[in-house]
Amino acid sequence: MAISLLFLTFEADFYFEFMTHQTLRLIIILATISIVGIVITQVYWVRRAFDLKERQFDQTLQVSLQDVAEKISQFNKTTLPSANVVTQVSSDYYIVHINNVIDANLLEHYLKTDFKKHQIEVDFEYGIYDCTTEKMVYGNYINFSNRNSIEKPKTELPKWDKFTYYFGVYFPNRATYLASEMEIWIFSSLILLVVIVFFGYTLFAIFEQKRLAEIQKDFINNMTHEFKTPISTIAISADVLSNPAILENPARLKNYVSIIKNENSRLKNQVERVLQLAKVEQSAFDLQKEKVEMHDFIKEATASLALKVKDGQTGSGKVGELIYDLQAQNQYIEADKVHLTNVFYNLIDNAVKYCDKVPKITISTYNQGNKFILCIKDNGMGIPEKYYKRVFEKFFRVPTGNLHDVKGFGIGLNYVKSVVKAHKWQINISSTVGEGSEFQIVIPNFVL
Repeated sequence: MAISLLFLTFEADFYFEFMTHQTLRLIIILATISIVGIVITQVYWVRRAFDLKERQFDQTLQVSLQDVAEKISQFNKTTLPSANVVTQVSSDYYIVHINNVIDANLLEHYLKTDFKKHQIEVDFEYGIYDCTTEKMVYGNYINFSNRNSIEKPKTELPKWDKFTYYFGVYFPNRATYLASEMEIWIFSSLILLVVIVFFGYTLFAIFEQKRLAEIQKDFINNMTHEFKTPISTIAISADVLSNPAILENPARLKNYVSIIKNENSRLKNQVERVLQLAKVEQSAFDLQKEKVEMHDFIKEATASLALKVKDGQTGSGKVGELIYDLQAQNQYIEADKVHLTNVFYNLIDNAVKYCDKVPKITISTYNQGNKFILCIKDNGMGIPEKYYKRVFEKFFRVPTGNLHDVKGFGIGLNYVKSVVKAHKWQINISSTVGEGSEFQIVIPNFVL
């Protein structure tokens, strides 16, 4: 009955989680489709609005240039060669056919006044075809905007072989002018861009919160298992010790007392790790820095760890070796001894846990310029390069494939990184999968 109830509970949790994932995925898909649809619609209408503005500009310009041609014709007392004398050669270049010689000053005056009359306030250049030289003679650059007083470079206006007497008008800033006339559309597009950025950030935040929730769930499950095992072992041992018959078997009594002591030590270590996490969370590193002679301190801080590694009492049961290679000539630094000791413990503990052979851990030091370099190298499973940055993230644990007996909360290296950062040091990692990893702590400005 209990098994059936447990199975139903697990099935209900799985169904709820599945539905949550499905709902989230559906919401994201629908929101993405909506945003894409809005963007496509906005682009379509902006393009339509620009095309309409372009047609209006061309029509107004055609009328204005026609008026200029008629005024010049009246001034010269000649007739125009046709009813429509304006030819649009390109989107920004127009040819106006006049059946007589054209005066440049008169043309410029008519162009300015007529453009203002039709509210065409855009910079332009004009040129007049000289039939004697068979070349376009550059006229002038008319600056309506007055935004820049710098002299503009002259444009080589192309000639038109079909006419003899004509002038050309070129609009170098036509596209910019038309865009400036679409302020409301530009404003709405910017609003849409802000919405898209906000939507993208929201998606990122949702996925990040989802990832953190999954990590937190794994951490709680892992922590529960880590605490439950020693508590259960202590409870069983206590039940055995409560039996008066145990006094008749001193060897068995001693064995159970040893079990309780070891499990209590294990539980204490787990609690210490959780407290380390709390300190990291609160950034409560009240560093008590002092001058430290590193070589003596390294041996002193790792003496108990060296014995545990040698005797296989690290928690993993693996018998190994801790090697010292201390070569630094200048070895005095300023550091918090308590936190630095914890750094050694976490790195060495990881080196033992993530080793599928006889652990061989080397602690080495050397100087590089005015820096003190501390290295801890192991012969473990190694860390793939893609995880170099993530190993220092809170709760992150490198996937171990088929190896399922590696215990931990995934906070050790995060604590190490936080201690290093609080000291304003630097930590680097290099690793080869199957051969081992090396953590290098760079300590600048050693103390003389």
